[in-house]
Amino acid sequence: MVLTDVHKRYQLLLRPDRPAYLLTGTDEHGMKVQQAAAKAGSDPKSFVDKGAAIFQQLAQAANISNDYFMRTTDADHKRAVEFAWTTLEERGYIYLSKHEGWYSISDETFYPQSGVHLIVEPATGRKIMASIETGKEVEWTSETNYKFRLSSFREPLLQLFKENPKFVVPKSRMQDVVRAVEEGLEDLSVSRPTSRLSWGIRVPTDETQTMYVWLDALVNYITKAGYPWTPGKESALGWPADVHVIGKDIVRFHTIYWPAFLLALGLSPPKQVLTHAHWTLGRAKMSKSTGNVVNPFFALSRFGVDPMRFYLAHDGGISHDADYSNEFIVDRYRKGLQGGLGNLASRVLRGKRWSVPRAVARYHAGELGQSSSSNESAASYSRNNFPEAEQVMWSVLSSTPSDARNCYDGLDVSGACKAVLKQVYATNAYLQSAAPWTTLSHTNAPLVTVDRTIFLCVESLRLTAIMLLPVMPEKMVSLLDMIGVAKDRRTWQWCEAGKDDNYGEPPGGVTLGKGLSGVLFPPLPDA
Repeated sequence: MVLTDVHKRYQLLLRPDRPAYLLTGTDEHGMKVQQAAAKAGSDPKSFVDKGAAIFQQLAQAANISNDYFMRTTDADHKRAVEFAWTTLEERGYIYLSKHEGWYSISDETFYPQSGVHLIVEPATGRKIMASIETGKEVEWTSETNYKFRLSSFREPLLQLFKENPKFVVPKSRMQDVVRAVEEGLEDLSVSRPTSRLSWGIRVPTDETQTMYVWLDALVNYITKAGYPWTPGKESALGWPADVHVIGKDIVRFHTIYWPAFLLALGLSPPKQVLTHAHWTLGRAKMSKSTGNVVNPFFALSRFGVDPMRFYLAHDGGISHDADYSNEFIVDRYRKGLQGGLGNLASRVLRGKRWSVPRAVARYHAGELGQSSSSNESAASYSRNNFPEAEQVMWSVLSSTPSDARNCYDGLDVSGACKAVLKQVYATNAYLQSAAPWTTLSHTNAPLVTVDRTIFLCVESLRLTAIMLLPVMPEKMVSLLDMIGVAKDRRTWQWCEAGKDDNYGEPPGGVTLGKGLSGVLFPPLPDA
């Protein structure tokens, strides 16, 4: 959810005049849920109500700016799924047939013989048939159900991928998807007998069949986009989606089945699908059954919401799994946030022997050693007239926003965070080398040198705060308040070195604190 939220907030930062919608939610039907509810001694609806409430609380706790929380048990979703099924049936894409194959309750899907193998279950020593792809147990099933003519969509899907080579991110998974489709597609079972699966949406034309959970679940994306649409309103709520954000374990469902369903319905697929890797714990897969899990509520409470968002965004893997560790979080906090950004803010903004507003004003008045050419702006000519160390620092401030934007645009949030941290570290090193406190100890020291140093450092803080607004919205708003950036100058339009000519004085009610009081990133209580 954090990764998706960062992308949504970035879009609003980039284009505040354009709405951006974030949909998350819970997939609540299927055999896995039906069995889990029975094991818990609960009816399925009460069981999923509790689960949905927890995820809604987590979204709120993590400051996720979702516009919709979709539950597949919602009435509007049921209507959308029934309409989609009827449309597919009318178009001849669904037919009744006998189906045999290996079914995984955990994955909620059938696997062909080539997709399973015999393994020994480590925890019990049992010999079981399991999915090669996920390692989950499968069982042989023979039943009559409805099938979707997925085999008809090999060429349309390959054409979609050819026209959109970045449809799946990262590139390695795009290649996997193309290869899977090139090898051929089998028709897909899209229902199960109600006698076996009662917890789900019934097939509208056959009460003896329950819809396949993935057909049901995937339609949620268009449910909240207004499907079924009134003619002429198809794109009113943003469809096709700019990006789906999913885990690597459900790539096939979102990049093969889902586009095929949409094409069969006469609808456009999403523009991109970002597939992320998983978090491990102790280099092992997280699993509730083994207790190898993390309580996200405890983590948010212990480390703070924005620091946790930063850690997840900075360290989270896209191509490869990332290992979760409290030690890693503490290290990232101390070095990057407390010792890096927080320390820079305190050293620059709390200085008693210089004035941040004066430094900003003098830079934009051309009084800090820049060329006096009347044909050039202060932002453009300064880099050629500053001393070498300042030119290097200016170059960092000039290039980092572009680097960060390229990362954000390429769906690489981790890369954006790392680019910004690199600027923070460079600014701290520059400040330490420039040592304005030492310069001021000399009675004949030119004040222009100090003001130039302070301007470059506070400009770095301003740019950093804007670039990290999608990742740490509360902390970066606080930092922008501390340096007095106007609320209408906090969009990406202003994320350019030397662009904002009127800031530096915090508004009334905003204090810079003293000592550990009021610092941006205080020491962790138990670290």
